[in-house]
Parts: sequence; structure tokens; C-alpha cells
Amino acid sequence: MALPARDQLKYWGLAAVLFFAALWYLGDVLLPFILGGAIAYFLDPVADRLEEAGLSRTAATGVITLCGVLIFIIAALAVVPLLISQAVALIDTVPQLIADLQNFVTVNFPSVSTPDSVVHKSLVTLGEAVQERGGALFQGVLNSALSVINILMLIVIVPVVAFYLLLDWDRMVAEINRLLPLDHAPTIRLLSTQIDRTLASFVRGMGTVCLILGTYYAVALMIVGLQFGLVVGFIAGLVTFIPYLGALIGGALAIGLALFQFWGDWLSIGLVAGVFAIGQVIEGNFLTPKLVGSSVGLHPVWLLVALSVFGALFGFVGMLVAVPVAASLGVLARFLAGQYMTSRLYLGLSADAQDND
Repeated sequence: MALPARDQLKYWGLAAVLFFAALWYLGDVLLPFILGGAIAYFLDPVADRLEEAGLSRTAATGVITLCGVLIFIIAALAVVPLLISQAVALIDTVPQLIADLQNFVTVNFPSVSTPDSVVHKSLVTLGEAVQERGGALFQGVLNSALSVINILMLIVIVPVVAFYLLLDWDRMVAEINRLLPLDHAPTIRLLSTQIDRTLASFVRGMGTVCLILGTYYAVALMIVGLQFGLVVGFIAGLVTFIPYLGALIGGALAIGLALFQFWGDWLSIGLVAGVFAIGQVIEGNFLTPKLVGSSVGLHPVWLLVALSVFGALFGFVGMLVAVPVAASLGVLARFLAGQYMTSRLYLGLSADAQDND
């Protein structure tokens, strides 16, 4: 005899409470394991493809690990130091950029640039604030990131966890599938498949799109000579998962910097704008349709709400689990909506009429 619905709701509710309590109290401890699990989930299709090519699971995991180590070494030696140096230089340059903007407004719009005008006072205040706090803010963010993501975790624990989870991924999924409650196993498998499809489309697909576009923007902007091209490309790629926002923020920042750096050289400014125009064409017509698909099921607003709420409640760990939880809740909401549309609560008297027919 199956458990009554009230008892089942009690047990599933208790499991949810324990999950959120673990995030609340053990967030820092769970961080390397969540990161390792995310990496293993992201790379599992690659391991499956290598197995289809004839490699064993162990050999496939070893090949992926070796490639990951090489990429990490290259990034640590070449990309990350340059990215940090450009970010610091950009913050140091912002006061001068604001001063140049003030001079531009003074020359072209003298009526709004008098010492008593609101625009003049705002520009002066903004320049002083950035000069006084910009470097300290960047250093504080960097120190906070380093305190949250311990270097030992990144170098040792996360790769080890990712390696073993990737190695045993298929066996873990099979074991979890075997332990599902028999009464609900078909429904749980159906929902799990839909959640996995949503996550695969969004996390793997959009992650790949962000990486490709961020690399393209950074390399292309550096080729056309933009001084802070790597930082702008990194920012644009990072927020590409929100439709149009990545190109809007990155394009506005790049064109603004280009106006100060290349003022009068309209060809260079046009090249910077063209980089983002080409990027949007590539993303909209090739990358997103091929890698993400049209039915992801995660609305950008819902995603931002999940990131904000989980980040505020559980910190960096909460932001890591926000996307999977948002995807799961979205699938559950659609499932419950479908159940409701076929229930007597929705159909009402029309259900009785159909039964009589």
C-alpha cells in the first residue's frame, strides 16, 4: 500500500528543508564538491563521445583531465595576469576618461558645463569617487573572491572531485535510478529527463556560447587595437547568457572606450562597433540555435531572480546551485500546470459532462 499523500509530502518537504539547511550551514565546505560536480556534469557528454570513439571511461576521463590541466596552465600563465592588469589599469584610467568627458562637454555644450551646473558637479563627484574607491573596490572584490574560493580548493580538491565524479558518473546515475521509489519512479524519471534537457541546453549550451563569444570579443578587440579589449571581451562574454545584455553592456563599454582612445579615427571606432555587430550575427544565427536550441525553458527574468535570491541567502554556493534549482522548479511548475489542466479543479462541470458522454 502506497504512503498517503500527506505523508509523502511530509517526507519530500523534509528532504527539501535538509537540502537548504546544508547549503546554509555547510556552504563553504560543500563548495569544492559542487564545483567539481558542475564540471563533471558539463564534461560528461565529452566523455561519452570519447567512449563512442573507442576509449574506455578511464581513458576518456584521463584525456579530458590532461586537456583541462593544459588549459589551466595556459590560462594561469598568460590570460589571467593580463586580465587582472588590464582591469587595474582600466580603473586607474577611469578618472582621466571622466576628465576628458568633462572637457568634451565643456567645449561642445558650454551651457551645461558651468561650475554651478548639475552635470559639472556630477562629473567631478564621479571622478573623485572612482579615483578614491575604484582601486580599493577592485582589490576588495579580488580579496573576497580569493577568500570564498580557496586556492587549495581550486588547485587540488575541485579537480580531484571532478575527476572521480566524471569517472563514475554513469554508475552514479544508474544507482540513483535503482533507488527511486517504485510508485513514483516513472514520473521522477520523466521530470529528471526534462530537467537534464533544460540544464544541458542552458548550462552547457550557454556556457559554450559565453566562452566562444567572450574569446571572440577579447581577441577581435585586441586586434583592432582597443586598449582594454581583454577586459571588455571578458565582461561581454560573462553576461551573454542574458539575451542582448552582453552585447549591450560590452558594446557600450567598448564603443565608449574607443571614442576616447580613437577620437577622430572613425575607421577604428567603426571597427570596434563592427566587432559587436558581427558577434551578434554569429550568436543569433549560428551559436545559440546550434548549441542552446529554441526551447530552453528558463526565462532570463526567472534566472536573474533565482541568482539574486540564492546569492543573497547562500552566497557564492547559492549562485552555483541557482540555475539547476531554477530549471528544476520551472520543470515542476510546467508539470503541475499540466496536471492542473486535466484535473477536476480546472475542468469543473465540463468534466462531468465529458464523463456522461
